[in-house]
Amino acid sequence: MNEIITTPIISTPVKTGATNTETYEYLVYYFFGFLEILLTFRLILKIAGASLTSGFVRFIYTVTSIFTMPFDGIFRKAVAPGMEAVSIFEPGTMVAIIVYILIAWGIVKLIRISSGEQQDQ
Repeated sequence: MNEIITTPIISTPVKTGATNTETYEYLVYYFFGFLEILLTFRLILKIAGASLTSGFVRFIYTVTSIFTMPFDGIFRKAVAPGMEAVSIFEPGTMVAIIVYILIAWGIVKLIRISSGEQQDQ
C-alpha cells in the first residue's frame, strides 16, 4: 500500500544578467546621477562660500559651469557677504538639477519605448 504521489515541479525563470535595454538605462542613470552629485556639490560650495584657492572647488566649478550655463540668468543670484566668505545662492543651479533629472527620466523612457520589450507597470 505504498503509493508514491508525485507533484509537478514548477520552475520559475531566474534572471542572470541585465538586458541590453537595462544596460543602457543604467548608463544613463549613472551619467546623470554623477552629474547631479557634481551640481549638488556646486550648490553647497557656493552657499558655503568656498574659497577658489582650493583645487577641488575650482575643479567642481569648472566641470559644472558648462552644465549650469544655460540656466544662468533665469533668476537673480542671492549674495550674502560675510566676514571671511561670500555666500552665493544660485537658483540656476537648482533649476539645472531639476532639468537634468527630467532629461534622464525622459531618455530612459524613450529607451524603454524604442526597445519593444514588454514593460512592467
